[in-house]
Amino acid sequence: MNLLIKLFLIFTLVGIGAFFAISEIALASARKLKLHTLVEEGNKKAQKILDIQENSGNFFAAVQIGINAVSILGGSLGASIVGDFFQELEWLSPLKPFGNIFSFLIVTWLFIEFADLLPKRIAMVYPEKIALAIIHPMLFLIFFLKPFIKIINGFASIFFKLFGMEQVRNEDVTYDDIFAVVDAGAESGILQEKEQSLIENIFELDSRWVSSIMTTRDEISYLALDDTEEELREKIMDYPHSKFLITESDIDSILGYITSKDLLPSLMLSKKSIKELIKNYRKHLLILPNTLTLSETLDRFNEAKDDFAIILNEYGLVVGLVTMKDVVNTLMGDVVFQNSEDQQIIERDEHSWLIDGVTPIEDVKKVLDRIEKFPEEDSYESIAGFLMYMLKMIPKRGAKLEFMDYQFEIVDVDNFKIDQILVIDMLEEKKLEVENTESH
Repeated sequence: MNLLIKLFLIFTLVGIGAFFAISEIALASARKLKLHTLVEEGNKKAQKILDIQENSGNFFAAVQIGINAVSILGGSLGASIVGDFFQELEWLSPLKPFGNIFSFLIVTWLFIEFADLLPKRIAMVYPEKIALAIIHPMLFLIFFLKPFIKIINGFASIFFKLFGMEQVRNEDVTYDDIFAVVDAGAESGILQEKEQSLIENIFELDSRWVSSIMTTRDEISYLALDDTEEELREKIMDYPHSKFLITESDIDSILGYITSKDLLPSLMLSKKSIKELIKNYRKHLLILPNTLTLSETLDRFNEAKDDFAIILNEYGLVVGLVTMKDVVNTLMGDVVFQNSEDQQIIERDEHSWLIDGVTPIEDVKKVLDRIEKFPEEDSYESIAGFLMYMLKMIPKRGAKLEFMDYQFEIVDVDNFKIDQILVIDMLEEKKLEVENTESH
């Protein structure tokens, strides 16, 4: 066979090998989201690519048949071409004993570089474009090689069943998949930090309990009908809320609520007593169990067309109060603020925080990033609850606890209630100590 014809054949085989390599990567890595978008726009090729991805066995079998056939033919033809070179070029005759080695090295390099590496790298950069371009030729090859594919896939299926392995990939999208995409978007700069935080907070609605964001029982101000007029007036002046909880006597004898916009104008213009005004303007109160998630709480607010609810426990006792604003703040608000008396977590410096005892553990985990889960965290809701659970004692000022290289110190207690906690990142503190020692 003429040397030029052999060279033409070897380069043709390299081209065929490149086609199989580029097809394998492009069809396997084409992104489903982009393909679904193209399908919605009426692109039939995109649907065929999705079909191949759903049933990839035939496709991979065809690719492997093609790649291996090309490699075998290329190897034998390459040896023949190198032998012809040694015969036609006399100055190469001293190297003729090493012809097989040269043949192996040259043909291997040619196929690795141009029939494998370069095509695959191109396919990784433009998977969808290339997949759309080669889908029809690939479908033709799959049809043409169908008898061989059935035999190969038959043996493969036997091995899969023998080892109890799944033959179809699970394509269910999980929360982890979505978080990974969001993190990738934030790292690439497509998503801003606040946008990333908002998306992550949205997915927390189904996993966070309403008790993690409610105003706790001891912080609820209410108007009791057995209070005197003077006591009621003082409460209204001392707690300028937009809504007031109405009770018969204590906080557990709930009657409803009244809004400031109903109460205050009438109080100024009418001669009626506060108790009479309360009875006239009292509204029905939405009551929710403490077993609801934030997502379920949001649904209840929407159903009731209300934005204010009392939370009861299994014994029918009031444990807290929640508003629509609390839910929205959980979605929209950052948990760490500098130098703010109104926030639950205050960053003192780069490695320490002052945390309010009632701060939900979900918010604490966002700040103390090494902590993914607290011990038995279903047993408590706040950081104060965590300390009481771990210390197994009535809280005392100065009590300390170390967990995940963070030191938790109770710095303020109010009537057996943990008020303030100082958290120090001991890992970073130790690093600073080592650096200071080395510098001296």
